[in-house]
Amino acid sequence: MINTEYKDTLAINGQTFKAMIAAALTWLKTNQQIVNALNVFPVPDGDTGTNMVLTMQAAYNEIQNLEENNIGKIAHAIAQGALMGARGNSGVILSQIWRGFARGLDSLEEMDASILTRALVEAKITAYKGVVRPVEGTILTVIKDIATTSEEIKDQDHILEILEILVQAADKSVIHTPELLPILKQAGVVDSGGKGLFFIFEGFLKFLRGESLDTSSAIIVKPLELMEGNELEDIEPGQDFEVIVDFRPSKSFNLDVFYADLEKMGTSIQVGEGDGIYRMHIHVPTENRYMPIDYAMTCGTITKVYVENLLDQMENKGKESDQPLSLTEVEPGQIAVVAISPGKGLSKIFASLGAAAVVEGGQTMNPSTEEILHAFEDLPTDKIIILPNNKNIILAATSAKKASVKQVEVLASNTVPQGLAAMLRLDPYSELDEVYEEMQAALSEVDTGEITVATRSVTINEVDVKEGQAIALLNSQLVCASETIEGACLSLLEKVDLSERERFTFFYGANISNEEVNHVIDHVREKFPNIEVELHQGGQPHYQFIISIE
Repeated sequence: MINTEYKDTLAINGQTFKAMIAAALTWLKTNQQIVNALNVFPVPDGDTGTNMVLTMQAAYNEIQNLEENNIGKIAHAIAQGALMGARGNSGVILSQIWRGFARGLDSLEEMDASILTRALVEAKITAYKGVVRPVEGTILTVIKDIATTSEEIKDQDHILEILEILVQAADKSVIHTPELLPILKQAGVVDSGGKGLFFIFEGFLKFLRGESLDTSSAIIVKPLELMEGNELEDIEPGQDFEVIVDFRPSKSFNLDVFYADLEKMGTSIQVGEGDGIYRMHIHVPTENRYMPIDYAMTCGTITKVYVENLLDQMENKGKESDQPLSLTEVEPGQIAVVAISPGKGLSKIFASLGAAAVVEGGQTMNPSTEEILHAFEDLPTDKIIILPNNKNIILAATSAKKASVKQVEVLASNTVPQGLAAMLRLDPYSELDEVYEEMQAALSEVDTGEITVATRSVTINEVDVKEGQAIALLNSQLVCASETIEGACLSLLEKVDLSERERFTFFYGANISNEEVNHVIDHVREKFPNIEVELHQGGQPHYQFIISIE
């Protein structure tokens, strides 16, 4: 049903646009896991949806309490919030889209059809300029196609009708992304950032139509072995208890009805399936903590139940985080290194090698521009080197550099082993450009291996992968699949040219037992007797091992 209030709208003001942004955020949240699932590689670390949601949340937080009717001023506040809250490459590009959109509006009171077109064109231009090497088949292509379509429909003047056409154009553009980016076609997915942008514009349209923003267009069911129960995360108000139930469904089980009923009980809903068992994960308020269990009993036979007090977990987490790292103190004029680290063990190692600040982050938890900026703004030196240690954090680090008055260099370390290799070249007393060049040279002296579990069946780089298999990536490229973690490790190392390599350093993650770690390391040492093997606790999520091949 169309909301008659906006059916014939020719222009919108700041408060209407504020409501549209809130709706876009809600709709993006509703479809967050759909966007996350659009990983090129079948690894359990999809975070594009999460990054875009957090970026949009930061943008909305900037305008939440503003009573301003001037749409230009609202748009500039959105752009500022998105800039500082941008996470991951998709979030940074999204922030540039809002920056350009705000430029197109300037300080205008209202936005009509012609001004909307101008704002979208500016959004496209600014987004493309914000990327050193623009790649088609991504979110950039989608905003370009939206802007182009807007220019083509100059005869339309009703905002609602224009958005209907733009959403169709965005959908068509997203569907076309695999034709522009071959790796997407090979992986059988569309571009995740482009899909996220589609949901944002669809959220605008749903608001103007008065449609529901709470029900997703699809339900994501994870492989059972990839549902990491008891995974602590930031919790929203009312999320007092985490409930996980394993059950064998009855013949009449209906997944759509099941999911819809769970949405009435709580949030953070996940559903997994494997070997005839379904696993339900949900966060609920205290008064609802037994409701999901009782409901699951009506859907089949319960085999396992887990209930955890999230508030207690968060309190304990806070106590643990009160224990600071032994970071290197820097003096004025010295070089300070800021390292991004995905695990507590790795954070300790970066600190021991001389990092002046460590920012928690990595896959699924990309730090924002503001978090990176705050990590070094109060350090008593104006010479800073940032190690992103993840290719999806480089743009946010670069945005932090631009927002600072200090001398900041971003070293393009794509992996943790590259970052650690660079740290070994740090001389805090030398000139910034000399140290930067030395650290940059170290990046090519190490290869990176990563071991995880496949989230879906796919063939990429001529490697056939079955859902649930252990897989290995070498320098971010999928190279092999195996039935075991050990097999994946050995197959990976066999593919490396070891003629100039002397050491394997294994960093084990949070989701592998000490027994399995020792088992793997023993076999690696047996298989490669002439290579030194070191083992350290990394504490990273999702990846059983990160391997530095030196």
